[in-house]
Amino acid sequence: MIALPCLPALHVGDEADCRRVPKFAGTLHAVKYPCHANATGLPGKGDPRYLAYRVSDAHLTLNMIDPPTPLFSVELFRRALDFLDERLDVGPVLIHCNQGLSRAPSLALVYLAKRAKGLHGHFASSWDGYAGAREEFTEVYPAYAPGAGLVTFLTEHWEEIA
Repeated sequence: MIALPCLPALHVGDEADCRRVPKFAGTLHAVKYPCHANATGLPGKGDPRYLAYRVSDAHLTLNMIDPPTPLFSVELFRRALDFLDERLDVGPVLIHCNQGLSRAPSLALVYLAKRAKGLHGHFASSWDGYAGAREEFTEVYPAYAPGAGLVTFLTEHWEEIA
């Protein structure tokens, strides 16, 4: 788990990090299995819990996998960013996925570029699109290894995510 130096209250980690102390003011679970599946029982697409489910004030689970072909939606990212806005006002937040390499850091990158607006001099080129933001983000999170589907989705939908 790493606290991002440009926003120390925002932590990125893997599945094991969500079970470790300290407790966070919020945890964003970017994991279909086991987190979203355990919380919802995997409802069908018509169910309001299908995309994202607010387990409690402090926990949001996302039905998010990392396939080579993008299966993401702008709405999924907006819900995640809204949750981060809300919970970061309360205290530190953890975003995690299974390995802490693709989904969780991608959500952190988008949050920093779109909502935190380039804190502490980072992400100055993020407004040039995903490629610029990714380049700067890898300086603060060298382990960032986004899947091909995320790269495609974020490249194609960068301007739509707000």
